[in-house]
Amino acid sequence: MDFRIIKTVIGREYLTRVKKKSFLVTTFVVPILFAAMMVAVFYIMGNTKQRKQDVAVVDQSGLVMSHLKSDDRVTYSDFSTEVPDSIKLHLKDFGKDVLVVISPLDTVKKTVSVQAYSKDPLGVEFTGRLSDAVDDAVEEYRVQQYGIENLSQIMEDVRSNVKVTEYTLDESGNESVSESGIYMIVSMLLGIIIWMFIMMFGGQVMSSVIEEKSSRVVEVLISSVKAVDLMFGKIIGVALVALTQFLLWIVLTVVLTSVASMFIGKDMLKSFSGNPEMIAQTTVGIPADLGNMTMPADTASLDAAAPGELQTVMATLSNIPWVKLIVSFLIFFVLGYLLYASLYAAIGSAVESVEDTQQLQMPITIPLMIAYMIILMAFQNPDSGVVVWASMIPFTSPIVMLARIPYGVPMWQLVLSIVLLFFTFLACAWLSAKIYKVGILMFGKKSTFKDLWRWLKQK
Repeated sequence: MDFRIIKTVIGREYLTRVKKKSFLVTTFVVPILFAAMMVAVFYIMGNTKQRKQDVAVVDQSGLVMSHLKSDDRVTYSDFSTEVPDSIKLHLKDFGKDVLVVISPLDTVKKTVSVQAYSKDPLGVEFTGRLSDAVDDAVEEYRVQQYGIENLSQIMEDVRSNVKVTEYTLDESGNESVSESGIYMIVSMLLGIIIWMFIMMFGGQVMSSVIEEKSSRVVEVLISSVKAVDLMFGKIIGVALVALTQFLLWIVLTVVLTSVASMFIGKDMLKSFSGNPEMIAQTTVGIPADLGNMTMPADTASLDAAAPGELQTVMATLSNIPWVKLIVSFLIFFVLGYLLYASLYAAIGSAVESVEDTQQLQMPITIPLMIAYMIILMAFQNPDSGVVVWASMIPFTSPIVMLARIPYGVPMWQLVLSIVLLFFTFLACAWLSAKIYKVGILMFGKKSTFKDLWRWLKQK
């Protein structure tokens, strides 16, 4: 390889891409959209007021009505003396939005059934709260049937809600409080970012090769540049474009979000923090112990949130080895990209249009999808055999290893994973170069895996 020529190709590829309008638009628009999305989420959640529902209740069991408490969102009215059908057909005439019918008590199973009728579909929150109230009523009835004096109070006294406080120990034995949910969020974000960028910029390499091949520009380039030098120059050039865009996205997103937060104001954050039901909706997929962390309900407590919770989050973040994490992120980002970009370049050289790449891309996309699925379960058991092996296998390690690092990874495993990834990249780059050298000049025939194998065997 001629490194002087590769350097020239890198410069050409880099400058050509960063000067494109699409690069400038994507670089500046994505952070703006991301910041706008964050502002919109806070604004909507801070200002959304749920529609108040007037509910008519026909309690034929005589057990549930006393457990239905009205509040600022739901008003329950007792219509137990009315015939359900007459109310159901004339909800508007009664000024009601919903009819809830509680069946007579089943004395054998000691339970009731519940039907709710409304013109519009009921929300999950309404049905969940109604179900909880009915469960409480039935449980109270069942407890009373035992005839034990003060059994309800006894059951309440023995009920427990013990929370586990986690501590991590350093090599000196010093302990610090931690929260598994924070580790999970950090690990998932890092894994997904690597996965997204490998797919995005690896695809750009493939598209660039196809574009030059289909336009026959490559024939002119090959006359003065070796195919291998052209491939590596293109791969590295796109990598530098990716890093440039990624760093600009980080800087612009931080700046725009900081500026936007000044305009949102503390009052908006107070409104958001005072609505725990909305907060719960944003914690889908987050462990219950994190999603159920109590939030300050009154605005005065915003500046002095529960110290235990805040200290737990800050202590957990401080426990994460950020230097090791950032350095590892850059290494796995670069090596993972180079590995897959070389494979994408080989595929791009073997076809003449993006439509022809579907079959050839399968061996590349499958490991990426497997890695993505593994990181979704890695936080449950980051040291399981599947996760550990996936963090070592080069085709999945760039994504899975990053998801493990926040939980702590032995240094020998991290080094071994990087070494394996590096040498696998060299091997794949050498094989891809052999395919690229032949495929880039092949026209008029749709290539198959058999063709790629034949090109690999050529000297």
